[in-house]
Amino acid sequence: MMKPKVAMIGGGSWATAIIKMLSDNTTEKEIFWWLRDTESIAYLKKFKHNPKYLSAVEVNLKEDNISNDIGNIIGAADYIILNVPAAFLKETLKDVTPAMLAGKKIISAIKGIVPDENQIIGEFMHEKFHVPLKDILVISGPCHAEEVALEKLSFLTIASIQLENAANFSDLIQTRYIKTILSDDIFGTEYAAVLKNIYAVASGICHGLGYGDNFQAVLISNAVREMKRFVDAVHPITRDIKESAYLGDLLVTAYSQFSRNRTFGNMIGKGYTVKSAQLEMNMIAEGYYAASCMQVVNKKYNIKMPVCDAVYAILYERHSPQTEISQLIEKLN
Repeated sequence: MMKPKVAMIGGGSWATAIIKMLSDNTTEKEIFWWLRDTESIAYLKKFKHNPKYLSAVEVNLKEDNISNDIGNIIGAADYIILNVPAAFLKETLKDVTPAMLAGKKIISAIKGIVPDENQIIGEFMHEKFHVPLKDILVISGPCHAEEVALEKLSFLTIASIQLENAANFSDLIQTRYIKTILSDDIFGTEYAAVLKNIYAVASGICHGLGYGDNFQAVLISNAVREMKRFVDAVHPITRDIKESAYLGDLLVTAYSQFSRNRTFGNMIGKGYTVKSAQLEMNMIAEGYYAASCMQVVNKKYNIKMPVCDAVYAILYERHSPQTEISQLIEKLN
């Protein structure tokens, strides 16, 4: 059997964490890594660490396998892991053609929606690059990159409509500290990953406004029901919203100190403008973009989503966080 070849597209903390998982996994494979930043590439080749993200993680890849030539990296691999912010995906793939992706497994590790198209990553890759749905996989949490770097026990859900594909990829990524769960729900897991970022922004806003743990529990219990209403409408299959890929990922993103979306929301709740909060953070808060995209997507389904609506009103319509959350409280139960 030929040695699997896996390419990572993206250079952030989650990309670095997955590179660590792939490297620590004992299955023989070849790993390729595309990064945009030439300085980071040079540093990685010389010092074996990502200078910008999870810099404690040691990276032992062949120097020739780290490049900013996306065509070469994609051409060399069987599995392509997409791991750039959703807002930058189109720019990243501008020189990539459908023919270059033919026959390859495309794995979304992006927890966001492509702006303008307002599509989850699987839909975007299927429509724009003609990737068959059977060749699309999704990596979802609950899992923060920072805890992977510390080798703290974490669970990942690997989703594919063909469970055999999910199982084959999970064999390449599980380690003593990474356990995997298989799912056939590529649409529900991707939308849940989008929504949980919006709910984490809401959680952060409420924390910044001074609401305590008691209220946070009510907020998140309402959020998970809101998530269920939406994913059941978009892709009505049998699923348990209490599983790790849905509720678990929501909980860790809403509560963890490592959650960039919660951090972003907390700053908004404390009075930062959106622009000032974004400037102070050195990572993208996907929930910001998702809040706008979901408003467009939900026009098709018209699902009752008061938490998402409140976050959108605060971030994009510049409503007062205090006023908007006070109005949201009257809609919760």
